[in-house]
Amino acid sequence: MNPTRELPKERPQRRSSLAGMNPLQVVAIAWRAIRANPLRSALTALGVIIGVAAVIALTGVGQGSTANITRSLQSLGTNLLTVSGGRGGGPPGLVRFGGAQSLTLKDAEALREQFAAEVAGVAPVAQGNQQVKFGANNTSATVIGTWPDYAAVRNAQPEQGSFFTEADDQGRKRVAVIGYQVAQDLFDGGEALGQKIKIAGISFTVVGVLPDKGDSGFANPNSQVLVPLGTYHQRLGRSNNRGEPTVSQIYVQGLDKNALKDLQARITDFLAERHKIADPEEYDFNVQNQADALASVNQVTQTLTLFLGGVAGISLLVGGIGIMNIMLVSVTERTREIGIRKALGAKPRDILTQFLVESVVLSVGGGVLGIALGLGLARSVGNLLSISPVFSPGSMLLAFGFSVMVGVFFGYYPALRAARLDPVESLRYE
Repeated sequence: MNPTRELPKERPQRRSSLAGMNPLQVVAIAWRAIRANPLRSALTALGVIIGVAAVIALTGVGQGSTANITRSLQSLGTNLLTVSGGRGGGPPGLVRFGGAQSLTLKDAEALREQFAAEVAGVAPVAQGNQQVKFGANNTSATVIGTWPDYAAVRNAQPEQGSFFTEADDQGRKRVAVIGYQVAQDLFDGGEALGQKIKIAGISFTVVGVLPDKGDSGFANPNSQVLVPLGTYHQRLGRSNNRGEPTVSQIYVQGLDKNALKDLQARITDFLAERHKIADPEEYDFNVQNQADALASVNQVTQTLTLFLGGVAGISLLVGGIGIMNIMLVSVTERTREIGIRKALGAKPRDILTQFLVESVVLSVGGGVLGIALGLGLARSVGNLLSISPVFSPGSMLLAFGFSVMVGVFFGYYPALRAARLDPVESLRYE
């Protein structure tokens, strides 16, 4: 009987150094490699940190500016049409303060009569900068002559006292409603109602004080003094070459927001007929919709924000180039290590994964730190500019996602180069 021949034992398969590991273990290995050179790793991630922080800060401040402008315009009245003097249509949607004195008091009276059933109020405005004094205190203010409807049309209800009346305008009474900052400058927080102030040397009695509207940047209401239009024309204003009292704007508040476009068109046609102008290119007035103005301003600020965010995003690309550079150096320095790992059974995809994860960990860490830095920077800039930054999850996710893509894109080539190294040559590398 032949002795049974013993079969040779199977040689145990060598397992890849990364085979069977869960993702957390792979990340832990990458983290140990990064911690081996902490200063170099920090400098490598700095480009990503700065890029993400710049994107977050700029978009936050930009969106905050847009929201601030929107609130400011809405606080100055709703359903608003602004008729301004000036030749030509000009850019649509931009409310201009001033222009040629082509509008007259009679235009405002005609508008009020013609569209009485469709408007909540009509408020013509004549204005100029004047020194306003009380005792030894004085301040520069925008003095506005207008009708009592201005309080409702421009959301200018006094916080103290009351607005002047139609009788005050008809009687050309010397009464005034002053803005919050004017009251602070003249009365140092003291009682303003009933006090006598001087505008261009003419005495006026304070009958109302407006609430603090903040610095809107659009004809700041805090620095305004409102007086009856009749009094303004008699005491402070000017007339055109025909001797008619002029106004710089006429504010018209519509009853129905949905009918504002139609009202705008019909007011335009009405004034064109009054001024005897047939060609729209020759109009000596502009009728502008507050909604158009708001959309135009928002479009400008959003475009600027996107542009600045794009510029900031370039630094992310620079950071990605830095990551690629350092990873290539790391591959060169660790050539012998790569050879040993391959000799122990590591496959090219294991080496590729290891170096790619190191690159992604660097960029993700930079992205997280960049978001934190960007939030803090945006709040600091916002406090400096008196703007409340607006942070959208979308912009933060976009910046973070871009930082991850930077790590993958710029880390892939060094990782691929490491994976393709010949193990024999790698072991001989000194």
